[in-house]
Amino acid sequence: MIADGSIALPCPTQPGSFTALMHLYESNYLRLHWLLEDLQDLPERQWSRPRGDLPLCLERLEASPYTTTLRLTYFFDEDGERVADPDLIIRVYHDAGLAEAMACRPHHLHHALRRFDTAPGDELGRRWARNNMLNKWLEYCHDHGHRFRPDGARAAAAG
Repeated sequence: MIADGSIALPCPTQPGSFTALMHLYESNYLRLHWLLEDLQDLPERQWSRPRGDLPLCLERLEASPYTTTLRLTYFFDEDGERVADPDLIIRVYHDAGLAEAMACRPHHLHHALRRFDTAPGDELGRRWARNNMLNKWLEYCHDHGHRFRPDGARAAAAG
């Protein structure tokens, strides 16, 4: 009989830890795929316009063989000005299957989003907060019917 009582099992991932952050990046990547099938071959800008929610804008900022940098946002009219909020910059690591929220806009309109700033300080904590917010927002967008279609490039001109 083999006794396995002396085998040390790995510690569970602690929320807010670097390991948990990597798991969150993996989850973000999978959730992005809920909205968009191909994360590499993207038009410069496309829109998702489901009934009952604001139009969601996805912009390709930069593309290389291994990474793509995206901007995901809603646009609001604020005193006659078009304002993006939340406004996330996301880097997709294709070879690793990860998606990281790199930055948020510095001054969010909604007070609940203001804690996701990009000021200096606890970098791990800020990355955790930004990416947790992205994760929940991607789930929200999926639940509200957002999808980016391959023909979304034609709809970009209308936005």
